[in-house]
Amino acid sequence: MKTALRMPVRAAAAVALFTVFFLAACGGSDAPGGDAASVSSGGGAASDGLTAEQLEKGVGPITNVELGDIDPDLVVTGTEVFTIKCSACHKMDERYVGPGLRDVTQRRAPEFVMNMILNPEGMLAEHPEGRAMLAQFAVPMANQNLTEDDARAVLEYLRSEAAKAPGS
Repeated sequence: MKTALRMPVRAAAAVALFTVFFLAACGGSDAPGGDAASVSSGGGAASDGLTAEQLEKGVGPITNVELGDIDPDLVVTGTEVFTIKCSACHKMDERYVGPGLRDVTQRRAPEFVMNMILNPEGMLAEHPEGRAMLAQFAVPMANQNLTEDDARAVLEYLRSEAAKAPGS
């Protein structure tokens, strides 16, 4: 009876080990929260077939975000959305299931942040930084099916949190 149980456990361990090595081989920056991969000089094309703009702003529906002063009303909404949809996996100042997010708006373009929220599957599949994050955290970001308005509110909340960081 013991031998019968060992084979499925060994097979599961082998699959898990293979998955870890496969994800690690997906490429991307080793630097935590590193920025977009280097761009080739020919015709605006970049690594992985993405344009320089896609490397900076991510892959998804958001191509331009106009930022002004932090909007307190959006911060309130963003705090609520973040608490309900994001806080199970993200904390501000520590790695949890996903990366700490207090400084994400200083490391990433606002469009990148919103595209990661709205299109995590595309970002993880197509963007080198998305693949690097998947390799680093070993858990894909779940699509919470937020609207663009919700994602913009979360971005504003994250901007407000960055402003609270020491040295900001």
